[in-house]
Amino acid sequence: MPGPTVRRTPRLLDRSTWPEARRIADILRKETIGGALLLVAALAALIWANSPWAPTYQDLRATEIGPAALHLNLDLATWAADGLLAIFFFVAGLELKREFVAGDLRDPRRAAVPVAAAIGGVVMPALVYLVVTGGDGVARGWAIPTATDIAFALAVLAVIGRSLPDALRTFLLTLAVVDDLIAIVIIAVFYTSQLAVLPLLAALVPLGVFAVLVRRRVRSWWLLLPLAFVTWALVHASGVHATVAGVLLALTVPVLPGTRAGGSGLAEHFEHRFRPFSAAFAVPVFAFFSAGVALGGLSGLSETLTEPVAAGIVAGLLIGKPLGILTATWLVARFTRATLDEGLAWVDMAGLAILAGIGFTVSLLIGDLAFGASGADQVKVAVLAGSLAAALLATVILRLRARLYQRIHEAETADSDHDGIPDLYQSP
Repeated sequence: MPGPTVRRTPRLLDRSTWPEARRIADILRKETIGGALLLVAALAALIWANSPWAPTYQDLRATEIGPAALHLNLDLATWAADGLLAIFFFVAGLELKREFVAGDLRDPRRAAVPVAAAIGGVVMPALVYLVVTGGDGVARGWAIPTATDIAFALAVLAVIGRSLPDALRTFLLTLAVVDDLIAIVIIAVFYTSQLAVLPLLAALVPLGVFAVLVRRRVRSWWLLLPLAFVTWALVHASGVHATVAGVLLALTVPVLPGTRAGGSGLAEHFEHRFRPFSAAFAVPVFAFFSAGVALGGLSGLSETLTEPVAAGIVAGLLIGKPLGILTATWLVARFTRATLDEGLAWVDMAGLAILAGIGFTVSLLIGDLAFGASGADQVKVAVLAGSLAAALLATVILRLRARLYQRIHEAETADSDHDGIPDLYQSP
């Protein structure tokens, strides 16, 4: 007679499958390089904006290019925010769809934790911001501290936690991707002040043609890129932020290979093509045109950070973000009676949750949509200060766990039979 069924205790942040771990590692390498370039670009903008040549930086941002007849004679800063970030959100959309269709997160039990953490990491910072600011007259900025910057956070993680368990790395990446999807929904719903219906409806035509072609596994750039650009231009003309077009296009791309196709799906193909461009060019260029702000010395900096909007943003990133992520994760554990995977502890989760408080790219974008030029400097200073503080605090916590990470890393990379696959990813 068969023995009784042994129920396995549910695990939070359980180990990924080996193919998924290799894929995540490849993504992390590209995003880490992109994060380093982002930091360099942001630092260069800060130095230039606080140098005697600051007016030339502002002149460069205001330089207009593009066809005026199509109402696309935009300044370089707008091209970076509306155009280049659409590529960033296209890659994020591809990654998110692939995770839920073919990745480990197609299993609802695996998806529950990062999705819940992402939702908690959006709701709580918004509440903290509203409490700190009082909401009067500045409530429009509630979404600024809700976003996690993938490239920035992973760049910090690469420096301080090379031996960090794959489960935590995957958790941070997935949380940030879901975070970005929520952010784009927030942008589309709450930051569309004037909606032109006809261009928005017209955008469905090239979007539909694009969808039909990719469903038929067409990869010809000379067909797809013009359709993508027309879709982007029409969404831009509608008043909806143009980055929404990037996500819409990504969601039409099939993840699984066709019945006659071998190898990877079209989503993975596009991701391999566009992720390096997004990480190494699109996001750093946006950071360069967005991060340049005159700090005004220590007195000016401290004065800015005491303003309600700035204080609300910093509190949202430093307090709201980790509190929301940890609370949501704990609730999932509480109601599913799950425990953290072996070798992990809640202090690891705390460090990771604080690291998720690095809100740069999307936070700056939402800040610009919320307050425009009138509050740009205050928002930039607050986002930079909050993100830097989150990075430093997370570094302290995670570095204290370095020895544990090293032991886990040695166990995970052990390959006693020298077949190229770590022993932990093989069945006993």
